[in-house]
Amino acid sequence: MKRRTWLAAAATLSSIAAVGGLTGCAAPVLRGTGDLGVVIGRANGTLYLVDTSTRALIGEVPGLGDLSHASVVFSRDGRFAYVFGRDGALTMVDLLTQRITKRVMQAGNSIGGAISADGTLVAAQNYTPGGVKVFDARTLELLADIPAEYAPGKLSRVVGLVDLPGRRFAYSLFDADAIWVTDCSNPKRVTTHKFDAIGRQPYDALVTPDGRHYIAGLFGEDGLAMVDLWAEQPKVKRILGGYGKGQERLPVYKMPHLRGWAVAGRRAYLPAIGRHEVLVVDNDSWQEVGRIPVAGQPVFVMARPDGRQVWVNFAVPDYHRVQVIDTQRQQVVQTIEPGKAVLHMEFTPRGDTVWISSRDENRVSVVDTQSFATRARLQVPAPSGIFFTSRAARMGF
Repeated sequence: MKRRTWLAAAATLSSIAAVGGLTGCAAPVLRGTGDLGVVIGRANGTLYLVDTSTRALIGEVPGLGDLSHASVVFSRDGRFAYVFGRDGALTMVDLLTQRITKRVMQAGNSIGGAISADGTLVAAQNYTPGGVKVFDARTLELLADIPAEYAPGKLSRVVGLVDLPGRRFAYSLFDADAIWVTDCSNPKRVTTHKFDAIGRQPYDALVTPDGRHYIAGLFGEDGLAMVDLWAEQPKVKRILGGYGKGQERLPVYKMPHLRGWAVAGRRAYLPAIGRHEVLVVDNDSWQEVGRIPVAGQPVFVMARPDGRQVWVNFAVPDYHRVQVIDTQRQQVVQTIEPGKAVLHMEFTPRGDTVWISSRDENRVSVVDTQSFATRARLQVPAPSGIFFTSRAARMGF
């Protein structure tokens, strides 16, 4: 074989391997990643890979440890999933070759993370030890360690970590009643802007789709804390203070999640802690403009991508139900029961279906968002979180 021909053949094989991976003598995988996703196998430390176009399981990757509170972010190209395990592991999984690429035990107790806007940094938020660690997205080399030290020798649990434009991350300190914004433009010399006394016990947070407002829910009191990140001198503003005032406070059976907040047009829909209600908020004034009664205590309140519907799941004893709110009519228009212990929901990129995990039924249901018919059921042992690669193009996801 002539040298030129040999080099061309080698380059072609190398290109194919880079796209799909070559495992032994198996045929290379050559496909896009836009319709891929993963389901967390909570009980057995396994990541189940799914194809949202065919509504099918296409593989599984075991050996990921404690996934009892796992979350996932994706590389910009949608090929790699970064899995944050409760046991402190950060695992990089190749969705095309369906195997673990890299894995590091980076903490004792971790509950999530984020990937930078440019896709180069992966950050993990940790309970034990309290703080944030930042890694190279390609190698998982540790680049920065940011202890959440709020008093000498005291570290706070970190929650609500989100990515911001410009290689920045925002997060909340549950034990310190604080919000920190860290600039990782130079990971070897990070800088952090600290907002103190923002309200009692921020338990979760989100960033609005435009990257402007970082909002933390407060477990220790009614209300939320908001930072306008576009302001010349950002400050914390309290919003929705006392939304439960004058009402009997109910026991909280499961902490609601704000990451799935529904932002639809000029309104935001969010779970009211300890209430059987979804709060409706004008996202210009950040004032409450309504409440929608629902079947139980909301956990996730999530908008269909077009904003026309908001889907809600609940804490016990109503965790077998899901309700659908029509945002034009401002009321519940559908109740479905996909199975016991609904833990998570995820919309396909254009919202034609929603995937719902039912832990105690060992299944994931694929539901048509127009007809509410169940289009498929996938058997997955104790499924929890569902994450699609379309998140790679969304800020705060």
